[in-house]
Amino acid sequence: MDMLYQTITKNNFKKMVEGLMENNEVIGPKWRDLDTEGNKIYRFLKLNNFDELQMDYTRSYSSPKNFFLPFKEDLATYNLNDADWDQQIQYTIHPRVIIGMRACDINALRKLDEVMVKSVYPNPYYFARRRNTIIIGLDHEPLEDCFCHSMNANVVLSGFDLFLTDIGEKYFVAINSDTGYMMVNRSGGQEVTEEDQLNFKKVKQQIESKFKTQVDVTIVPELMDLEFESEVWKKWGDKCLSCGSCAMVCPTCYCYGIEEEADLTFTRATKRRTLYSCNLLDFAAVAGGHNFRPEPHVRLKYRYYHQFRGFVEAFNQSLCVGCNRCGVACLAGIHPKAVIDDLIQTETR
Repeated sequence: MDMLYQTITKNNFKKMVEGLMENNEVIGPKWRDLDTEGNKIYRFLKLNNFDELQMDYTRSYSSPKNFFLPFKEDLATYNLNDADWDQQIQYTIHPRVIIGMRACDINALRKLDEVMVKSVYPNPYYFARRRNTIIIGLDHEPLEDCFCHSMNANVVLSGFDLFLTDIGEKYFVAINSDTGYMMVNRSGGQEVTEEDQLNFKKVKQQIESKFKTQVDVTIVPELMDLEFESEVWKKWGDKCLSCGSCAMVCPTCYCYGIEEEADLTFTRATKRRTLYSCNLLDFAAVAGGHNFRPEPHVRLKYRYYHQFRGFVEAFNQSLCVGCNRCGVACLAGIHPKAVIDDLIQTETR
């Protein structure tokens, strides 16, 4: 459907969410802990009541990606009986709602859709979760280290049901699905007034002015080829701990491993997929003991190549959305902006 716009009061929005909680699992940002500097750490978790939903959150530590690509998931289970066996595969999930996703996280899902849904071999587990999830997005003022504006990920036009912008006493709502339209209209949605439009434009301009971090990615794909053997990779690779923290919080990383486990009675077995990271030491290890990427700087380089070169060639867009979760999570202090700036400076010297 074409994008529609309405407004909804915050009280009616609360009633809408409470109604959704009656028959659906509802997930949203919740404050869980404090970091070393005393800042709140937020995570997307199941909500038991509306008061747990914190619409003023800054940035969740990990992305909502893991509700679509879990850290671990069973692909199939097997029952072994004498010389015979049977297999069980479960795709379906109970309908659920995720509230409060930022534009960059929704854009991250759209990038994952290219691989998991639109590819030659779609992922049925991901597709089932995506199809059975209502997404309600939320505008926000960026943190100083966010560079989603540079990645064209600060605005989203698809991939959601509703997208909210706080304009004071109510939300300005972009409606992008029939389900979203019914939700808003059943909850007292109102036509957009001229005053609403003015308030909306004012808020969007304020958000735009708050972006402080800029990353020049215009020449990065070509630069990746020109600086393939650059000392920049060794400089940052020597810092890398190969822990995989960056991939675990990234909203678009989708590397995985497969393992099979049989119980001690040999009557039941499970095939399991786990999210993995190309920065881990054994990621490129193969049978016979050979490792195609034994050095940290090589693994770091290929992660950046996938984000800023390989995905661009395959889908005409970068995989990175500029949330900088990887920079925050990195124990060695490796930030995408610093790595890219180093590459650019090396080429222009």
